[in-house]
Amino acid sequence: MLELIGLHRRFGDTVALDGVSFTVPSGALIGFVGRNGAGKTTAMRIAMGVLQADAGEVRFRGEPVGMLDHRRFGYMPEERGLYPRMRVLEQLAYLGRLHGLTKDDASARGRDLFARLQVEASLTDRVEALSLGNQQRVQLAAAMIHAPEVLVLDEPFSGLDPTGVDVLADVLLEEARGRGVPVVFSSHQLDLVERLCDGVVLIDRGRIVANGTIAALRRSRSRDLLQIDVAGAADRWWEVVPGAALEEQTPGGVVLALSKDADPQRLLDVARAQGDVTHFARVEKSLAELFREFVDEDTAA
Repeated sequence: MLELIGLHRRFGDTVALDGVSFTVPSGALIGFVGRNGAGKTTAMRIAMGVLQADAGEVRFRGEPVGMLDHRRFGYMPEERGLYPRMRVLEQLAYLGRLHGLTKDDASARGRDLFARLQVEASLTDRVEALSLGNQQRVQLAAAMIHAPEVLVLDEPFSGLDPTGVDVLADVLLEEARGRGVPVVFSSHQLDLVERLCDGVVLIDRGRIVANGTIAALRRSRSRDLLQIDVAGAADRWWEVVPGAALEEQTPGGVVLALSKDADPQRLLDVARAQGDVTHFARVEKSLAELFREFVDEDTAA
């Protein structure tokens, strides 16, 4: 388990982090979400020892993280840190040896990651000759070459096509579920975070504004909404059901907000009496909608 505890960091008069705390459990994928400049990269760099916090600490398995511990972590920065003129396998093997692997083990590990990540190139190609998407895959291979015990990834899905996204997602799930690695990654692709992650941390202006599973965040913010499409229904037909109120009109029907006392089955019976019910389902807010709500609330506070 990786823990960030009460991290504070200033750059001159700018407060980059203001008491940031969250946990990445073993075997879990945590999405770290925020606007540009919210503090994500600063927090991740502190977790990796690239920056020092003004206050707070980073712990792994309950112990403070020191310089030697960072060698057991895998880090993928948003800005690519590869040597463009080096050949792919040469580079991966070199980085593996820096982490203490033998030459043969580093080469074998590089070949394995090259295949797992389905890099569409040759092991002997120079990195600069690869497409941006394939460079991104090699960058992740570089972060994983030493079989790290923690993965901290800054925008790992940037520049990838849908196939590349699926490949990277599968590899990260294998690392988390198969090896029990805590994985935290930042991303602006909130639909991907929603699909892939066990939990999400929302940060804004250097402060954590929400933290938990997406289901829990929905329960904390969302009202009980139903979308109902009824062919040929009369105007305001739902008003005979106590506790049902119009949330919005849709092209095929309505979205209704239900109070705690409202009976969805009673609502369905009334809808059926109006005509053919072509759609009847609860409405769940997307992560993007939840994010906007939390950030707007934090901004107004």
